[in-house]
Amino acid sequence: MPSSPASSKTRTISVAHSPDSDDAFMFYGLATNKVRVPGLKFAHTLCDIETLNRRAMEGVYDVTAISFHAYPYIQDNYALLTSGGSVGEGYGPMVVASRPFSLAEIKKTRIAVPGAMTTAYLVLKLFAPHARTAVVPFDRIIPQVVEGKFEAGLIIHEGQLTYAKAGLHRVLDLGKWWQDKTRLPLPLGGNAIRRALGTELIAQVSGALKKSIQYALDHREQALEYAMQFARDLDAQAADKFVGMYVNERTLDYGADGRQAIERLLEMGHKAGVIPHEPRVEFVG
Repeated sequence: MPSSPASSKTRTISVAHSPDSDDAFMFYGLATNKVRVPGLKFAHTLCDIETLNRRAMEGVYDVTAISFHAYPYIQDNYALLTSGGSVGEGYGPMVVASRPFSLAEIKKTRIAVPGAMTTAYLVLKLFAPHARTAVVPFDRIIPQVVEGKFEAGLIIHEGQLTYAKAGLHRVLDLGKWWQDKTRLPLPLGGNAIRRALGTELIAQVSGALKKSIQYALDHREQALEYAMQFARDLDAQAADKFVGMYVNERTLDYGADGRQAIERLLEMGHKAGVIPHEPRVEFVG
């Protein structure tokens, strides 16, 4: 009997992440086949983070980047991988405005936000429970504040480094606010994996992702060159800084305080009534 073609033995794993330089950097090894796993093929899809959060609720992908805020909504079908997360060490999403605002004033201002499922939105609501918000695509928030459509905006991704060039003022860094409040880093997003893949396959995929992150850290120059194609409005120096903020040793493993921070964030969100589901955080891989 003739042997089956190799392709019939290959399992395709669907992987989704955002088209940002930090995600591109950490997935460099897998996306360019520098990191391979016998019997597995990785099919990459790039979407903005709010779209990924929504699709995770529908169970679209085997592995998906998500905002931690979204995890309690998908926890029945997905677990969290121990690697691939973005964690802010005293920095994170920012509230910026067209003019200087006091913290008391900003709580009464209508704020453009990048999505109701983002961690940035969750932390904003912990800071200002009664803040009025409107969802705007994340890459349109700075332009719309500049144009006067909103007095303030909640910015994520590369906007954290470019808002000043647009003439905006930083009112509050939510990563700093969170650290002052909890003495913990701010966990923003991570990678979730479908539970139905089973223990063995989850371990294989988890190992491949961790190798991809390590490969990028070990081949930083090449990985940065690859990531630059996704670095909106950043020059090479700024892209290097941004990647360094969110792809580091914590991306390989959250660490004990990183895991504690994830649990604390979701518990606080649940107690505050922002998250209706009681979080059950589980790490695999």
